[in-house]
Amino acid sequence: MVNVFSIFNPILHGLMKLAGMSPRRVEIETGTVLNIWAPTKPLNKPAVVFLHGFAMDGITTWLPQVLSLVRSSNYAVYVPDLVFFGGSVTDRADRTVEFQSECMAKGLRQLGVLKNCTLVGVSYGGMVGFKMAEMYPELVKSMVVTCSVMALTESVSNAALDRIGFPSWSDYLLPTSVMALKIMFDSAAYNLPNLPYFVYKGMLEVMYNKYRKERSELLEALVISDKAFTIPRLPQKIHLLWGENDLIFDMETARNLKEQVGEKATLEAIEKAGHLVNIERPCLYNTHLRKILASLVQEKAQHNN
Repeated sequence: MVNVFSIFNPILHGLMKLAGMSPRRVEIETGTVLNIWAPTKPLNKPAVVFLHGFAMDGITTWLPQVLSLVRSSNYAVYVPDLVFFGGSVTDRADRTVEFQSECMAKGLRQLGVLKNCTLVGVSYGGMVGFKMAEMYPELVKSMVVTCSVMALTESVSNAALDRIGFPSWSDYLLPTSVMALKIMFDSAAYNLPNLPYFVYKGMLEVMYNKYRKERSELLEALVISDKAFTIPRLPQKIHLLWGENDLIFDMETARNLKEQVGEKATLEAIEKAGHLVNIERPCLYNTHLRKILASLVQEKAQHNN
C-alpha cells in the first residue's frame, strides 16, 4: 500500500505555494541547515513566527493557523522546522534549547526578520520561544504560548509524566509502533477522531523513523534540575492560549506559568480541547489567535502615535 503521507506532503507543499509561501533552505553555518517556510515575496507586514511541538514538523502542526493568517494578508508568516525535524539538521553535538533558539534567531535574521516579531509556540516550540525571548529581546516583541512551560524542570516533568502514565519523554514522544503512536495522540487530545490504521502507519514511517537518536538526545537535554532554573524577567507581552483539558501541561501548570510571567501575561482556555488544541479546535483557536495578534498591532500603532 502506498504511504498516505508520501502523497499528502506534495499536496501540502503545493497548497502552501498557492498561498504565497515557499520553503527556504537557510544555511546558518557550515553543517547547520534550516528549512523555513516564508513569504515567496518580501512583505512589509508584522512578522508572525510559528514554532512547532515535538510530535510533528512546522507546517503539519500549524497548517490551519498559517492558512488563516496568510488569507488575511495582514501578516508576514514564517514557519521554521526546528533542528532534527522536517528539513532542518545540524552536525553540531549541541542539543539544548539554547542552541535551538540560536538557530531559529539566525535563520530568521537571514530572511530579513530582524526585530519585533511575534512568536507563536506550542509545547516544545513554546519552550524554544521563551528562550528566544530571553536571549533576543530585540527580535521577539511578543509571544502567544500554547500548552508549554518556560523550562521543563524535573518537578514539572515528573508531574506531567505521571499524568500521562509514561516513565520518560522518549517512551512517550518517540513511538516505535502504530499502537504507541495512537496512544500518544489520544493522550494529547481531548477527543481526537479515530483514524485508520494505515494513516498512523504512514505517519510513523515518515515522521518518526528519522533522527530518532538525535531527538532522544534533545529530550535528554530538555529536562533540567529545579535548582538550575531561574525565572527570567521578560519584557515581552505574553498571551497564554491553552487547551482546557490538556493532560500534559494542565490548567494548574498554565496558571503557574502566568504567575511566573507576571502582570504582562494573559491566560485564555479553550474548552473541550487538550494539548493539541490548535489541531483539535482550529477554528476557535484561530479566532482567539487573530484577536490577540490584532490587539498587538493596535497597541503598537497607539505606541507609535
